[in-house]
Amino acid sequence: MKAEILQEIKRYETIIIHRHVRPDPDAYGSQCGLGEILRTSFPEKNIYLVGKEEESLNYLKRLDTVSDETYKGALVIVCDTANQARICDQRYNLGDKLIKIDHHPNEDRYGDMIWVEEDASSVSEMIYEFYLFGKDKGLKLSDEAARLLFAGIVGDTGRFLYASTTEKTFSYAGELIHYDFSRPELFNDMYDVSENLVRLNGYVLQKFEILKNGTAKMVITKALLQEFNTTVSEASLLVSTLGSVKGVKAWVFFIEEDNEIRVRLRSKGPVINGIAKKYNGGGHPMAAGASIYSWDKADEIMKDLQELCGK
Repeated sequence: MKAEILQEIKRYETIIIHRHVRPDPDAYGSQCGLGEILRTSFPEKNIYLVGKEEESLNYLKRLDTVSDETYKGALVIVCDTANQARICDQRYNLGDKLIKIDHHPNEDRYGDMIWVEEDASSVSEMIYEFYLFGKDKGLKLSDEAARLLFAGIVGDTGRFLYASTTEKTFSYAGELIHYDFSRPELFNDMYDVSENLVRLNGYVLQKFEILKNGTAKMVITKALLQEFNTTVSEASLLVSTLGSVKGVKAWVFFIEEDNEIRVRLRSKGPVINGIAKKYNGGGHPMAAGASIYSWDKADEIMKDLQELCGK
């Protein structure tokens, strides 16, 4: 598949790269890392990185604005996005050919070409592997591309703590740090948080609930977000907080927005993406999410989670 993707990249003059809504470092890292590899390798091509910018990730890359006309005859690549509904910028189908590159369960098999590696720690890891495959076939890795891919790997492995981290992950990260970028500066950008978010995290540690069968939950309402002057995206960063609580098998954050409630599920054992899928969401076996539109549904999710952990 890597050979076929490289063949298509070489064939097209215009390549437009997308990723998922509500991006994280791996979404930016894989999308923009691939883009930087292609810009360095094929300076004569038109390479565009599109989607709604996430202000908190501007330190990684600023994105491009393109017209509908740009898609005419273009190759479109979507990174790190399991299903079509979550692709940021729904013009992805306006191109000539569509390629999906992802590491989530491949339940929505969209695209003319599909490269999915569920065992990969991140799509950034996959993009680096794509570079390794093609480095004697015209692909070049710049320092900027290396910085982006390293950030994506670090972000999606929780700084190499998650079970998805493999020997290959460490090997690739070890190779990437030989490129010329500042890891301390990158880590500061990734993990320095505002005083308000730190105080919200303290509130979470005081107020989360431990329920039966090793489950836990935290509810963050709109009023709470306003009290701590934090955004939904910032509050979502706190979901891993409960992972170090002894005895907790799986947990969920319910974060209230204006028109929906974000559901963030995490696990240290039970496979929880089936619950997310039941509520029109999805994700990895140990990290998944969904959106619901009533607190009654939140109660149903907690019932499902408790039953799962009790098996």
